[in-house]
Amino acid sequence: MITHGNEIKIFAGNSNEKLAKDIAHNLGFELSEIEVGHFSDGETSVHLGETVRGRDVFIVQSTCAPVNENLMELLIMIDAARRASAGRITAVVPYFGYARQDRKARSRDPITAKLVADIITSAGADRVLTMDLHAAQIQGFFDIPVDHLLGGPLLYKYFENKVDEDFVVVSPDIGSVSRARNVATKLNCPMAIVDKRRPKANQIEVMNIIGDVKGKKCLMVDDMIDTAGTICQGAEALYNNGAKEIYACATHAVLSGPAIDRIRDSHITEMVLLDTIPLPEEKKLDKIKVLSVAKLFARAIENIYLDKQMSEIYD
Repeated sequence: MITHGNEIKIFAGNSNEKLAKDIAHNLGFELSEIEVGHFSDGETSVHLGETVRGRDVFIVQSTCAPVNENLMELLIMIDAARRASAGRITAVVPYFGYARQDRKARSRDPITAKLVADIITSAGADRVLTMDLHAAQIQGFFDIPVDHLLGGPLLYKYFENKVDEDFVVVSPDIGSVSRARNVATKLNCPMAIVDKRRPKANQIEVMNIIGDVKGKKCLMVDDMIDTAGTICQGAEALYNNGAKEIYACATHAVLSGPAIDRIRDSHITEMVLLDTIPLPEEKKLDKIKVLSVAKLFARAIENIYLDKQMSEIYD
């Protein structure tokens, strides 16, 4: 807990106010006063309710759905703090939207993750604090320091008591192999891979399983669950190959489109997610469990404020 001075201010946008309150509570603070609303034509209106002159300002805002609205709120809050002479402004973005548009997959495609990074920097942010970017190299898209937190330690600690000789960590696709390998190493268990082919956008055809899953308890690991097509078809493939229990975990609960129906009807026993994106009541299921990242972000904010290294927050 921060106990010296009163130089820190934590503001929250509308995207994930509960997480922001929990972060402030872990630091022993209340959220700073801010009014974030809209004019009659839909323009975003922001007013800081207290002085930030010379203060260390942290603005908590996930750029989740509605993505563009939440992104504009973040940019305008940063601009308001900059124009009010804040000493340092850190954009705390637990979920960084547009991260999947990090390369030119086809000719004439934009690299929107880089564009968003430039806009956040231009708005006046001095630093970004985020978690589990879709591609770690997005840190290099920013011309300001980026502190990149990992959700993996929170997730694998939850599953530690389920690990036995029949436990296997599974990557739901080739792109998540590195993430799954890290979890498998921490849990000291073998790994398998779901090999899939994507004929065209939003269509997934599972081909086969690389590794032994017959009679095993399987944990699929990913960075986000969007429409849940990858994770649920992966669960189907594991089930068809003899897996006896299937778990899934991910950092970001995007859960768009048919995601909830797919998860409800899937062979997944339990899905564990983090609260970087708020989970509304209509998306809550008995098989979905949400863990909080508030304590981790609070420790990260404290270390930024005190200019201490980040690695110790996982100790």
